[in-house]
Amino acid sequence: MARRYDPERRQRIIDAAIRVVGARGIAALSHRAVAAEADVPLGSTTYHFATLDDLLVAALAQCNETYFQEAEERALFAGTGGDLAAELARFAGEAVTKDRPRAQLEYELYLAALRHEAVRPVAAEWVDRMAALLAGRTDPVTARALAALVDGMCLQALLTGRDVDREEARAVFARVIGATDRGR
Repeated sequence: MARRYDPERRQRIIDAAIRVVGARGIAALSHRAVAAEADVPLGSTTYHFATLDDLLVAALAQCNETYFQEAEERALFAGTGGDLAAELARFAGEAVTKDRPRAQLEYELYLAALRHEAVRPVAAEWVDRMAALLAGRTDPVTARALAALVDGMCLQALLTGRDVDREEARAVFARVIGATDRGR
């Protein structure tokens, strides 16, 4: 039997992995589950992704790319004026309320780096890219602190089932930004 050329198969497998994790959690991720979800032979998943870590890396990388494309399209933090603390509070709030299941999926993949060393560089890339976005509006140290705050607020909101309190978040971001301004 001739092998059918399928240039989209790798992408379908990544998309299927994201759906599996989104629906059933990272513990449900297996080559077999992804093959069934993608409607491809099991051998296709192992051909494109020899290990589950390879699949996790590809899934998180795709989530990261989508996240930052959307951030760029929305011109997040691109301005040089305005209230950065309010923008960050709005951003953190929207990150968990706009599409909570998607945010849960992204954090589940992101936190896979705790147990899967191969995923750590992709998680670190997210941290670095977020800090780079913010560095356009503040110094690099403050940018890293603000990125950590956004991350922590979103994670706490997801873990507790609550929303980010935007007024409280704005006040916290303003303190960090103000402390930096006073320290210069």
